[in-house]
Amino acid sequence: MEEHDVQKVLLRESNRFKGVPVEYDAAYFYCDRAGETYADEELVSANDVAMKDAYRRVSGLLATDEIIGIRSRYGITQSDLCLLLGWGGKTVTRYESHQVQDNAHDTILKKLRDDPEWFLTLLESAKPSLVPAAYAKYYKAGIRLYENDGDSYLRRAILARYAPYMDRAEFSGDRKLALDVVADAIRYFANSASVTSLYKVKLMKLLWYTDALSYKRRGHAVTGMVYQALPMGAVPIAHDTIIELSDIRYEEMEIGDGTAYKFLPTEDKDYRYLGTEDKDIMDAVICRFGRASKGEIVAAMHREGAYAKTAPGDIIRFGHAMELSLA
Repeated sequence: MEEHDVQKVLLRESNRFKGVPVEYDAAYFYCDRAGETYADEELVSANDVAMKDAYRRVSGLLATDEIIGIRSRYGITQSDLCLLLGWGGKTVTRYESHQVQDNAHDTILKKLRDDPEWFLTLLESAKPSLVPAAYAKYYKAGIRLYENDGDSYLRRAILARYAPYMDRAEFSGDRKLALDVVADAIRYFANSASVTSLYKVKLMKLLWYTDALSYKRRGHAVTGMVYQALPMGAVPIAHDTIIELSDIRYEEMEIGDGTAYKFLPTEDKDYRYLGTEDKDIMDAVICRFGRASKGEIVAAMHREGAYAKTAPGDIIRFGHAMELSLA
């Protein structure tokens, strides 16, 4: 009956849950004097969760700590999360303790983890049923996550637009689209004291000349963007979305009946994704067109064989870059 300290040990155990064999680490107390292991109620419960988490992993379901992490991500209580999702009031509590979620609920939880915009939509629908202070707290967390994740949404959308061209080297300049490089290139132009009046039309031409000159010199483009022949010259696929990347600054200006986008310098002058040769090529483009007006660079673009030999609206092939006016 003598009291003494015991160790907590982990033992690898095998079991079956819902007919599926699983292996997991179970925790026990070990008494070295008796040479025996035992578990109190708390460890029995923890080992039950460990077994079920092992099953979750084998089955591709979210583990207990991942479900808890989703709630923590939004700072929302178990009961309020059930309210948002239209589930029974104790459903999330059970999923975070002893019950394994079904595939349908698991899919919903994964979407909630990955989509703050959907969380905000659910939150707005549930607003009348929430305490105002709780709603404000959840809304603030959702907005923060949405803003932080916004760039990843943009990038996925852009990559989806480029999917048909991924294996078409003649369209991409034998370079996989690199959005970090694109953002650096745009900032490089915007931060250059030798580039004036950098509006969207001019920027798109500077980018095309950069990729075309790189292809002419090195056999591959800088950015991996794919360009169409439009009335004002070469314009990259998804150009409207590309300029929304988080590292890029611009201001909208009303000009006549339309809107113009003027690109602005940034405090960040570090171009981590541009190599020395990339910048040398961009400097050559800046030397030729940095102070050119929109009309001048558009006129120059129209004289390029790459544009003249491409039907309106078609993709400009990089093979034409060998005829580029820049050396």
